[in-house]
Amino acid sequence: MNRRIVTLVAALAPVLVLGIVGTSVTVPYVALGPGPTFNTLGEVDGKQVVDIEGTDIDPTTGHLNMTTVSVRDGLNIFEAFGLWASGSHGLVPRAEVYPPSKTKEEVQQANTADFQQSEDSAELAALHFLNKPVDLTVSNVGADGPASGALVEGDVLLKIGDTAVGTVTDVQKAVAAIAPGTEVPITVRRAGVETTVPVEIGTRPGHNDVGYLGITPTEIPDVPFTVTFNLADIGGPSAGLMFTLAVIDKLSPGELNGGEFVAGTGTIDSNGTVGPIGGIRYKLIAAADAGAVTFLVPSQNCDEAKQNAPEGLRLVKVDDLAGAVSALDSLDKGGDAPSC
Repeated sequence: MNRRIVTLVAALAPVLVLGIVGTSVTVPYVALGPGPTFNTLGEVDGKQVVDIEGTDIDPTTGHLNMTTVSVRDGLNIFEAFGLWASGSHGLVPRAEVYPPSKTKEEVQQANTADFQQSEDSAELAALHFLNKPVDLTVSNVGADGPASGALVEGDVLLKIGDTAVGTVTDVQKAVAAIAPGTEVPITVRRAGVETTVPVEIGTRPGHNDVGYLGITPTEIPDVPFTVTFNLADIGGPSAGLMFTLAVIDKLSPGELNGGEFVAGTGTIDSNGTVGPIGGIRYKLIAAADAGAVTFLVPSQNCDEAKQNAPEGLRLVKVDDLAGAVSALDSLDKGGDAPSC
């Protein structure tokens, strides 16, 4: 064989091997990057993202965009390297996203459940903020719990001792602050009639000094309209804040965003507390690419957000729902807002 041919084959062999390995061998990593972003004041697939029926809706313009993180799995070596080199994606061990103890389907089911919870919490937080009626109802009474025989399913909780309660968190805080063994009057509305029943607070299992009632309280909207969220194939709890703002914007006069393009992220509970999320870097990129000028950042994500903020995107620090609304109102009037 001609020596030149032998040399050429020897030189090409490693390249061929690298090509085969690079395209056929998957890496134990997933790529995180900017995901789709949706205007919660707009439509998707012909439906309002946040659809409210049964009451008058205040006109809205501009954007209140929720943001997401894309996850790419099953990457070969070349794909992983290309995404990492792009600067808009990051690689994390696959086990961080899909724990070995769970199937991919189980992870997706959990994410879907979290998303459903974020929708429920968003509606409740908005109703509380707007002073709309929400019933705090006893949905379950533990057969062996301290409240057994005193409280019944369907009771609407009004007070625990002298403390008025309106949310699940209110109940948890009120009961936890009472020493076990203390008899406390609990005021409820039962079958439309307000009544007070005494209950001796028990001890929370595993926490000797923490009070315990042994009930499951549930917040149920008591309004003549319905709120429906129409986003499918989205998981996780981080859309809560933006869903809440959309409900408030549609049910109250004026525009929260001043007609501008506002995006954001953050979990929310029915009390309006905004919690941290993952992937803030990629959500900022998605928002900036979509045209956002302001981004609402959970306060606990501020440090990471500052390090990765795209040029021209204003970062507004948010601790709770009231703070988010106040910040947007200030910006609309030409004022300042808390910044990361």
